Amino acid sequence: MGMTMTQKILAAHAGLDAVTAGQLVEAKLDVVMANDITGPMAVPVFRQMADKVFDKNKVVLVPDHFTPNKDIKSAENSKSIREFAKDQGLTHYYEIGQMGIEHALLPEKGITVAGECIIGADSHTCTYGALGAFSTGVGTTDIATGMATGELWFKVPSAIQFVLTGKPGKYVSGKDIILHIIGKIGVDGALYKSMEFVGDGLSELSMDDRFTMANMAIEAGAKNGIFLVDEKAEAYMKEHSEKPYTIYTPDADAAYDEIIEIDLSEVRPTVAFPHLPGNAHTIDEIEAMESIKIDQVVIGSCTNGRMEDMRRAAKILKGHKVHPDVRVIVIPGTQAIYKECLKEGIAEIFVDAGCAFSTPSCGPCMGGHMGVLAAGEKCVSTTNRNFVGRMGHVDSLIYLASPETAAASAIKGYIANPEKAGE
Repeated sequence: MGMTMTQKILAAHAGLDAVTAGQLVEAKLDVVMANDITGPMAVPVFRQMADKVFDKNKVVLVPDHFTPNKDIKSAENSKSIREFAKDQGLTHYYEIGQMGIEHALLPEKGITVAGECIIGADSHTCTYGALGAFSTGVGTTDIATGMATGELWFKVPSAIQFVLTGKPGKYVSGKDIILHIIGKIGVDGALYKSMEFVGDGLSELSMDDRFTMANMAIEAGAKNGIFLVDEKAEAYMKEHSEKPYTIYTPDADAAYDEIIEIDLSEVRPTVAFPHLPGNAHTIDEIEAMESIKIDQVVIGSCTNGRMEDMRRAAKILKGHKVHPDVRVIVIPGTQAIYKECLKEGIAEIFVDAGCAFSTPSCGPCMGGHMGVLAAGEKCVSTTNRNFVGRMGHVDSLIYLASPETAAASAIKGYIANPEKAGE
């Protein structure tokens, strides 16, 4: 029996000719990453195992969740990993003014490439599957083990293959596609499985679309999401990284639990209603409802804080003002994206429209700071989770959407169709 892309990567990193779903393997790691929440918890565990990290070039620390520090506790957390990075001589430590939201930053810095085995102490580490890597989120003890030994045990996942065909509509992006998929299979539809994306439709997706889709694989319960590497992915890696990479393709006789075809031309702008990413509704369904008035819009995060996301939102907001009852916060994913927004005049478009334009931070995504919701408030957000209390008060409501839908909603004051934003 053949192997999937994920299974081939795990086999190679375990030094085995082949693996099968359910098999336990010990795999060598190419990247071990933690942030300002998980890193401080992992460091004391690491100290019990080793004095030095297994490779100072492969351990990455990025303070991004509560940064710029919102209080004394977050300042102490950042201080602890700053001192650890300095003590260990880590190559990849990115502080305020240089950092970005970790899952936007690592690919941009060329730290992650195809064929690698990557762990991160953050559930959205699956983002790097957009580049054809096996990447998954793990707990802090596993991160400590990875930092100390450069290896970790995995149970080889089975897989669902998503065959993408067709071309998405003008206002349909990766966020709409992945919300459509999660709405179709459910938040546990890919539980501990690999979501593997292939098909002619890949050529119609930008790298930013793919990062968004891989990022939210965890919202379907997946162990990881991974895309077949094509010319776009190779071009991205050659532009951003000097690291060698390996392309793995699925065998023709690879075993999949399910094969699902997604015609991208049939996907509509989609919004996930509270309180699950799988509670998906098309914009057509929403327009048939009573208008859902909103209080806040957040455009950014590790899901939709990339340059293309900024451009898409700015295109809709240009020449418009945000609704007087709506607060809008725009957060570029990295310093490089922030700088490009300034260069292209996009930052000015946001500010002129009445948005707050922020330094890179995870901030509002998990109710950390810079956009926390009060009781009863409704927010359209380009983030990845809309659980109860995720962005603040337990009585607040979060609607997940694309940058286009978020921008259109910011103008209208209610969840709006990006196709009609100018009306």
